[in-house]
Amino acid sequence: MEFIAENWQAWVEILILWIGLYQLYRAVRVTKGALIFIGVISILMAVTILAYMFDLKVIAWLLLRSAVGVAFSMIIVFHLELRRAFAKLGESLFSFSHDQQLEFAEELTEAVMKLSNKRIGALMAIEREIDLKEYSENGVRVDAEFSEELLLTIFHPMTALHDGGVIISKNRISSAGCVFPLSRNEMADRTLGLRHRASVGLSEESDSVCIVVSEETGTISIMMDGVLERNLKGDEFRQRLEKIFVPDEATKIARAEAKETREAANKLAEEKKKKREEELEQEKIKKKELEKIKKKAGKAEKAEKAKKKDINDEESTRETLDSEDNHSDPSGGDMVSGK
Repeated sequence: MEFIAENWQAWVEILILWIGLYQLYRAVRVTKGALIFIGVISILMAVTILAYMFDLKVIAWLLLRSAVGVAFSMIIVFHLELRRAFAKLGESLFSFSHDQQLEFAEELTEAVMKLSNKRIGALMAIEREIDLKEYSENGVRVDAEFSEELLLTIFHPMTALHDGGVIISKNRISSAGCVFPLSRNEMADRTLGLRHRASVGLSEESDSVCIVVSEETGTISIMMDGVLERNLKGDEFRQRLEKIFVPDEATKIARAEAKETREAANKLAEEKKKKREEELEQEKIKKKELEKIKKKAGKAEKAEKAKKKDINDEESTRETLDSEDNHSDPSGGDMVSGK
């Protein structure tokens, strides 16, 4: 305990240096500068250990005096990687929620399935840790919020950008009509077209997730880390995206939350539907009652008219009989007096 109390500052310094070096390594480990970085650090460590082991005072002095220069040289050589590391640190503080990632995966699945059903060829690259700016610059900048309609429009055969690839960054369509590098390795399956070769080539150069929709067959493929997964169905494709972009535990939680939200929305919709059906049923009942009332009123009106007609007929008949009686009496009186 006394040793730790006396040297706690040294331990803090070691921890800070270790975290800084590890974050720098994470930023460059999958880039072309990773080998340079690892090589320089390995040489410096080896020379330093040898200098102190064999008491090489001149080399130790040179290393000590050149440490600042080496540090500045590292900053200059790896300035892009350092900028990316700071950008990633900022993104981690304001990253997308799991619900947003799941929503994006579902929307992307819907769009890809429509492309597949219509047999519209498509090539997409979803940016992850490695920046795809190099490939984004050779295309047309879009910088628009991702939507199913926009993606279908870009890849429609009659548009100018349908032949190139689309780069998706931070759930936004960054660029379209981009040219991706073709794989230099020989493809085992010679039936694969340029889109598949371009997806393989880009996955070899970066950690991006490439999605290919075949124009001939409509099959869906995912390429990641040089591994091609073909003939994915809708559910398989969505689950694969969720597994890539959302951790398993987070996926379960987010999916449960999304399920609860959907169930609540469905319940509300059912209640509204049931209420509407009840209102329609009440309207039907009222309409039927009104029709019955109208029918009864019509019947009563007809009965009244028939009654009036009967009365009129009776009166007419009576008047006719009375008239006939009046005509017959005078003639009979004349005949009697004649006798």
